Amino acid sequence: MTRIIVAGATGRMGSRIVALSMNYPGLQLAGAFERKGHASAGKDIGLMSGCGECNIPLVDNLEAVIDSGDVIIDFTMPESTLNNIQLAASKKKSMIIGTTGLSQQQIDTIGKYASEVPVVLAPNMSVGVNLIFKVLKDVAKVLGDDYDIEIVEAHHRLKKDAPSGTALKMAQVIAEAVDRNLDDVAVYARKGIIGERTKKEIGIQTVRAGDIVGDHTVLFGGLGERIEITHKASSRDTFARGALRAALWLADQKPGLYDMQDVLGLK
Repeated sequence: MTRIIVAGATGRMGSRIVALSMNYPGLQLAGAFERKGHASAGKDIGLMSGCGECNIPLVDNLEAVIDSGDVIIDFTMPESTLNNIQLAASKKKSMIIGTTGLSQQQIDTIGKYASEVPVVLAPNMSVGVNLIFKVLKDVAKVLGDDYDIEIVEAHHRLKKDAPSGTALKMAQVIAEAVDRNLDDVAVYARKGIIGERTKKEIGIQTVRAGDIVGDHTVLFGGLGERIEITHKASSRDTFARGALRAALWLADQKPGLYDMQDVLGLK
């Protein structure tokens, strides 16, 4: 049995991971924590997540529960994630990271800690999205420079980072497939008289509205036709189940930095 600890356990993602973990084969919820001084510290996390009393109190720091678990699941904020992985590495605990908005420097830091403990880092843990990552690589290679590439992502009004980590990952997969440097060709906004679109551009556009869980569309526009590949998430449960699946898989892995492509056997 793999014992998991959930970071940000009262948040939108954390609470769903807690709830779904209660009946997930091979996993046992061992702890749940929030930021220091959280108002709900001490309350039963099962009751707070709507899945019934579980006799696991929410705590306000990882140190209080880290020895009780095997894998920490973290969908929080970049600074918190870095603090958590530092402690996890010192305690030889594995980690699942779904935090988005990480800088390249922060990702590199996570990679260093991954030399000490197994880590799954993925901007999106949906099985469907990760299948699309694989498909996009093949589609982009075939279409090449003859098709214009645009990515449109939409999320709820409370999302703090933009574009989404998923959209950026899609763009990176495509850029590598067509031998482009994303930093050189990404276009994040258009306004005014901008001139003709260049053949190398990869457009990444952002929508923030209401309670949209997560929509992503990649458009390949050619002359006389266009191809659209779309994924729409109607519930955060799809991401939570992916994280739990990753936790079960990670328990048997050696130290290293992995992603959901590894978890799903898509590499």
